[in-house]
Amino acid sequence: MKVAIVHDYLNQAGGAERVVAVLHRMFPDAPIFVTLFDPAAVGAPLADADVRVSWMQRLPGWRQHFKKYLPLYPVAVRSFDLRGYDLVLSSSSAWAKGVSVPRGAVHVCYCYTPMRWAWSLDGYLARSELGPFARLASRALAGPLRWWDVHTARRVDRFVAISTEVARRIRTSYGRDCDIVFPPVDVDRFQPEDRAGDYYLVVSRLNAYKRIDLAVEACTRRGLSLVIVGDGPARPSLERIAGPTVRFAGRLSDREVADLFAHCRAFILPGTEDFGLTPLEANAAGRPVVAFASGGALDTVRDGETGVFFRAPDATALAQALDAVSAREWDPRALRAHAESFAEPVFAARLRAVIDEAVRRRRGLTKPGESGLFHA
Repeated sequence: MKVAIVHDYLNQAGGAERVVAVLHRMFPDAPIFVTLFDPAAVGAPLADADVRVSWMQRLPGWRQHFKKYLPLYPVAVRSFDLRGYDLVLSSSSAWAKGVSVPRGAVHVCYCYTPMRWAWSLDGYLARSELGPFARLASRALAGPLRWWDVHTARRVDRFVAISTEVARRIRTSYGRDCDIVFPPVDVDRFQPEDRAGDYYLVVSRLNAYKRIDLAVEACTRRGLSLVIVGDGPARPSLERIAGPTVRFAGRLSDREVADLFAHCRAFILPGTEDFGLTPLEANAAGRPVVAFASGGALDTVRDGETGVFFRAPDATALAQALDAVSAREWDPRALRAHAESFAEPVFAARLRAVIDEAVRRRRGLTKPGESGLFHA
């Protein structure tokens, strides 16, 4: 069974890129087709991968202006030559699922979300740094992109969503049922500590929609120590509202971040995420979570068991949740056990089962024990 992996683009080190690295470990001989690839940004996890780029890699200034090339991505993914592959595994939040799959091949899409430019444009523009012309162009393209997104969704044999929230969006946008396989957490990066420090922790890109301002405001009001790891366009505005107990640490190494997780009083997730790995990383380090009760947090946080929810998107509600999480004792081993239920082997086994069933259905093999991809 010859396998190809297709991803939107590899130009940063984020949650989706970590998933691609796991897919590479699951299928080490499978080439990874991407529109754009920045090896320095992605780092070691894909250092030995066979990454194949589109013609967009030759466009001028793509590292800085890749969002401005938005109309070109559908054409670029259609240019991949996948003849001879039996299974195409797309890893997609936008373009990858639009790849042209050879006749007879099975296409399984691991979907982070339906395309935001097509389905959530107002929200996307509200949190973007695009100028007036780019905003007008985005609105003009929204209709054609929505048509393209629905049209290409029909070619996918099986959708796999990263969360309950994304499964809902897939049903709404594409009219398709789907499986849910939660993304993998690298629990081995973290080691629980019995004693916590006196600070709260945020680890995030500093974009306005992440609502880091709620954590800054809540901790400033209460005089609570807060460490913020990460950088982004919202940092200047956050620094303006931050009091003396808030420290901006910028970008740190994985080892430094793991150490901060292990010694924080609690981790704060103040915004809505499609899934969100960081609450589970906090649990892997033996620390509880304070999270806004929406999006992927509803799948990853057990209120009162692995953390505390706040249900209104304001600093007052968050501050009350910080009081609640600090008022009780948390068992680092129990928190770690919860995170381990999202570990890479669990993800790999569940995704393999979904892929195997999709292959068996395509082959007309529906009885248990009949040969599919992994039982041949």
